[in-house]
Amino acid sequence: MSKYIDLTKILTKLPDFVFEYIEVAYDGESVNTQLGYSIDIKTFLEYLRLFKFRDLESIESFTPEMLNEVTLRDLNGFKAYLQEYETEYISVSGKKIKRIRRNNEHGINRKLSGVRGLFLYLYKNDYIDHNVTDKLDFKKVHQKMKRPLSTQDVLNLIEVLYDGERFLEGRSLANYLNRKQRDIALYTAYLGTGCRVSELINLNINDVDFESSSFIVTRKGGDQQEIFMPLQVENEMLKYVEERMADEDVKGTDPLFISRNGKRILPQTVEKNLKNYCILAGITDPEKMHPHALRRTFACSMIADGVDIKMVAELMGHKNIEVTHRYYTQYAAERRKQVMREFDIVGEAKSEASVKPGEADNEE
Repeated sequence: MSKYIDLTKILTKLPDFVFEYIEVAYDGESVNTQLGYSIDIKTFLEYLRLFKFRDLESIESFTPEMLNEVTLRDLNGFKAYLQEYETEYISVSGKKIKRIRRNNEHGINRKLSGVRGLFLYLYKNDYIDHNVTDKLDFKKVHQKMKRPLSTQDVLNLIEVLYDGERFLEGRSLANYLNRKQRDIALYTAYLGTGCRVSELINLNINDVDFESSSFIVTRKGGDQQEIFMPLQVENEMLKYVEERMADEDVKGTDPLFISRNGKRILPQTVEKNLKNYCILAGITDPEKMHPHALRRTFACSMIADGVDIKMVAELMGHKNIEVTHRYYTQYAAERRKQVMREFDIVGEAKSEASVKPGEADNEE
């Protein structure tokens, strides 16, 4: 609820056309997404007021016509400004607090994307007569390759999930036993379907259909997709649903995956529990201890099994196949490693050495 309050507070201080843009362009998106882009546009308007429209009383007074005056030079100045800038806010006690904010390439590009989206919306709806952001170059981002879980990592993780009694004791063991079947169903669903965190934790019991061996998720942007379950995922999901339905305290609740208090499980809880399981499984790489690593592992496994990349993109819910290509790149790196590790640099020499002197000359 606090996120909705934060979003409302920001939107009430922004111009009406920005409110309209967020409401229309991000309809169906999460409140976090709407909040993030609202803050980004607020930062842009504050920059313009500070350096271009100095006589403006507040950012709420901006009009679309004023954005028609924005130049490429202004946008490049904003891009440079985003690397490090100062913000001011009022604390609960009423004290003014100043804070230095910094952005890496990803953060800068996200804010530029929000601004470009706003200009595109205004241009398409005839609020402005040209879109200057078409000329804007984004920051070049150097992609860091994030590794999927190895086969042994997956085996170790599954062993901990199914047989946690061997690794835990005391209160930790009691907590594990209380959520054991839920976590087995949840994390095998991650590994077996490649769904996003938000897609799985937002499932309701009625979204799961064991007759068709599938469940319905809401993808980014609000589109729904039927996800077919591998046999192991279906079996564990069925056990968990039966366990849920037998619990009188939470029998009538809608959320599929619930916490101890009977409420829908939070993404922070999913991440925290996975991290604990990974530590028990001997997985110490921070990149492998995040739920998205399970999604990444699913994609790389599919590609390694020879599944067409277009099919992988569809299974992952990627609207842009270039996103899926990143997983192909990760798989290709592992394949290159395998090829090079198996390469014998003296193999040809040994073959030639096995031929007796003079034999090769006699072969005509």
